[in-house]
Amino acid sequence: MAIDPLAIGVCSWSLQVTSVPELQKFMDSLDINVVQIACGDPHHASWSEGDAMPEAAKQAGFTMSGAMLGFPGEDYTTPKTIEKTGGFGNPATRAERLERFRWGLERTRALGLTDIMLHAGFMPALDSPDRKPFLDTLAKVSQLAQDKGITVAFETGQESAQLLRRTLDDLKCPNLKVNFDPANMILYDTGDPFLALEILGPDIRSVHVKDAIRTTVPGEWGDEVPLGSGHVDMRMFIKALKKIGYTGPLCIEREVGNQKERFADIAHGIWVLRECLAA
Repeated sequence: MAIDPLAIGVCSWSLQVTSVPELQKFMDSLDINVVQIACGDPHHASWSEGDAMPEAAKQAGFTMSGAMLGFPGEDYTTPKTIEKTGGFGNPATRAERLERFRWGLERTRALGLTDIMLHAGFMPALDSPDRKPFLDTLAKVSQLAQDKGITVAFETGQESAQLLRRTLDDLKCPNLKVNFDPANMILYDTGDPFLALEILGPDIRSVHVKDAIRTTVPGEWGDEVPLGSGHVDMRMFIKALKKIGYTGPLCIEREVGNQKERFADIAHGIWVLRECLAA
């Protein structure tokens, strides 16, 4: 089913759901129809339906924009712990994570989708000795996905937009794109999200809508906050997305609080986005 331009959606894991009917119930309550759906990461977003989840999701009343893959062992306690454990960053875990990625591709196809989102890991600096093997791994990711007719969108935040831009340009893989999250640029303290939009604009495939306050202590996380109460000017963000020609969905992500608190914050975020879109 086609998704309307700038349709408001939600990330399934933000609702902390464990089954497709539970997800459908929450989405009906929120009066939205678009979801970016977790593949079924065993460490934080598993599904009670197991292998039957894709068929259950396809039979549900919502529209899926893409699948999200996480890796067991990723540790978001601090920026340093995720730098060591995130994505394909650690050479010691690359082989097993490529196998998990292969599984994610099959799950994406089973869901009837053509887009998978993930954290690639911290992009090595241009002069880093690990840059070439890391880029070789991402090229392998691209080829595996291309063989399945799938586009891969890397989440923003870990590195500057300039370094991500250079990495995509160096790889020259048409099916490697960007899942843009303005709050991640603030949480990781890696630059201005509005400048990042201009730099990455041509390759932004999907968007997580999230808000945050930048840290005052280098090396520590910023604070994720409800939409409209942080350093991302949501009205300006929507205008900036329109300016670069983005027409995909706006999937709200909320990763703080219990399920009840998250639901309330997401409902508030939907109201904020509707106000911004109507302006």
